[in-house]
Amino acid sequence: MSNTTLHPQGVGRGCTRKGQAAVVKPTSRQQLRSKDAKASTTTLHPPIHPYASGMLTTTGAHCIYWETSGNPDGIPVLFVHGGPGSGTSPGQRRFFDPARYRIILFDQRGSGRSTPHGELTDNTTPHLIADMEALRRELGIETWLVFGGSWGSTLALAYAEAHPAHCRGLILRGIFLCRKSEIDWFLDGIRALFPEAQRQLAEHIPPNERHDLLTAYHRRLVDPDPAVHQPAAYRWSTFEASCSTLLPNPDLVSAFGSEKTALSLSRIEAHYFVNNIFLPDNSLLDNLDRIRHIPATIVQGRYDAVCPIVSADELARAWPEARYVVVADSGHSAFEPGIARELVAATAAFALTGRFA
Repeated sequence: MSNTTLHPQGVGRGCTRKGQAAVVKPTSRQQLRSKDAKASTTTLHPPIHPYASGMLTTTGAHCIYWETSGNPDGIPVLFVHGGPGSGTSPGQRRFFDPARYRIILFDQRGSGRSTPHGELTDNTTPHLIADMEALRRELGIETWLVFGGSWGSTLALAYAEAHPAHCRGLILRGIFLCRKSEIDWFLDGIRALFPEAQRQLAEHIPPNERHDLLTAYHRRLVDPDPAVHQPAAYRWSTFEASCSTLLPNPDLVSAFGSEKTALSLSRIEAHYFVNNIFLPDNSLLDNLDRIRHIPATIVQGRYDAVCPIVSADELARAWPEARYVVVADSGHSAFEPGIARELVAATAAFALTGRFA
């Protein structure tokens, strides 16, 4: 699932012991709205620009955009974006203190500024993991902190389980273990909370195909005719944006509906979903022993409709060594107030101690 770009609308704090969730108390609706501007400038670090960027070549057609900002001698941190297919954005640099961190963003295959845009050939989870390792070597990094939310949490876990020796820590948000039950919830079950948005998604598909929305959308999204794939992409991506925040955010929906973002997000998501993300079901939980020793924080919005809390809860129970924080007044977006604050607090703690406790 995607990383959204909603600015924070309020604040919240929580503390925890390992393996036990801290609940961040909610603010009122009025407080959420009135603190919007203030929180966006006080929770996140100031905007910064990259000091280096480039394109990582692969053995196939894909070229991977990457950038680094912050302190060249700081703690290396890799930001793993969501979707799959959403790409990175400048605001994602702001979770990290630029004086303490060497901040690395990259656009996964077919996403953002990577090329070719929306390409599905050789676009699998193992390919993405290999790209992350190639980028680590390209940048001369021995170990790094890996930070990912939504689909980014999926890929961060998969990468860490494949290469635990190169992960010095994990910060995970909006947990998505990408099992069939979670995909079914996203496309169908979510109507329990967002019936209007789910209805708009379903109504794009003829009634005789609505029993399997994933297959119906995938067929349209991979169609080479823009008259077929672009309307489907718009419906899918704006549906996801509509369900991603606790309070409505029309600007977010509009951004997700842009032609380029809508196509890569919807097409690549559907591609991964119909292929069970190219990993065995439940493999992320089954392989936790490989990373149990790595310092980790899990941050989850209580009212996350896109990646419901049940998955974060299951991960935390299976991984009691990890710090687990539940933000009581937040949905899915990393930029919602309480979630943004907890993510920034986690990066600050790690910069000081190399741990999260």
